[in-house]
Amino acid sequence: MRFRGIRLRLKDAHPNAKEVSRGRNAQGSADFSPHRALNALWHKKMRTKVRAPRSAPHDRAQRYNLIRQCGGPGERRRVILGDGHVPRAREEPMSNWKPNAQVLQRIEITPELMILRVVPTGWEVPEFKPGQFTVLGLPGSAPRHPLADAELEPANPDKLIRRAYSIASPPHERDYLEFYITLVRSGALTPRLWSLNPGDPVWLGSKFTGVFTLDDVPGQANIILMATGTGLAPYMSMLRSFLLRETERRVAILHGARHSWDLGYRSELQTLQRLFPNFDYFPVIDDPESEPLKWTGHSGFVQDLWKEGVIAETWGFDPAPDNTHVFLCGNPAMIEETLAMLSAKGFKEHSRKEPGEIHLEKYW
Repeated sequence: MRFRGIRLRLKDAHPNAKEVSRGRNAQGSADFSPHRALNALWHKKMRTKVRAPRSAPHDRAQRYNLIRQCGGPGERRRVILGDGHVPRAREEPMSNWKPNAQVLQRIEITPELMILRVVPTGWEVPEFKPGQFTVLGLPGSAPRHPLADAELEPANPDKLIRRAYSIASPPHERDYLEFYITLVRSGALTPRLWSLNPGDPVWLGSKFTGVFTLDDVPGQANIILMATGTGLAPYMSMLRSFLLRETERRVAILHGARHSWDLGYRSELQTLQRLFPNFDYFPVIDDPESEPLKWTGHSGFVQDLWKEGVIAETWGFDPAPDNTHVFLCGNPAMIEETLAMLSAKGFKEHSRKEPGEIHLEKYW
């Protein structure tokens, strides 16, 4: 299968696994039994190895864009049949259900973590700002993935289940919208999204909104982006947009997950760190003892990096309210603890009425 000029190969995959680009599949259907979804089997047998092109332009922005299309140099992903996690899914009458988009591609990072790319049908992606969100939806009659828990109360088949998701793709990407989604086994919508194949219809909100953006950050302020899990999604849109033109101010991402394989976009972020001297990436995991190989990076929680002064040590100066803005997205416990630490240092929560240096996205 070819994707934008790059050959993808399913190495050691299950013989019935599907390749995923619209219009070209391997034989048979993918076997998604829970036993085959075990992480150990995943990492040994069911990943696609994607490499960047051998010849890349010297311009670092062009090099980065080429590498991003490949998922990062040497990165292993499973590209198969095709949840950012926000408040409880909403149901709407089926009179509102009219599929206006379809799945272009889904890239499974782990059996419970994926990148979903969606294409509007009959309309164009509207303008939006990095950090904003839109809504995905499927009817209650849509099938749930076999890995999901059984619903205690079956969803109304005549209702549209909707949920808001941060957009991970940059505004200048006009070919598709990208979402970073985790499988919530007991959820209403994500188990249904997990059953989608390329070409399948989906409902996509036409209104893109949200104030979790860089609009209110002064031009020379340094930026710290802290996230857990799929809270990374809005930051990917930000980085893919402004980092290619920003060369002076310091930018750092602190991303926390349980395991190293849950650090989605890790290869891309490492590539950004190599290409842009003003950008720093700090991945941290809280269960290093379960790693198949010794973990040599940071361990603990995202907020521990602030306590330990990791950013100040790397930057050579202390982040302070007069020189830095901080964005928080993810686990409420992380946000609450970090907010308290930042407030003790003089940082203030930002709002339209009272400008501050702390920007929050409470999407849990």
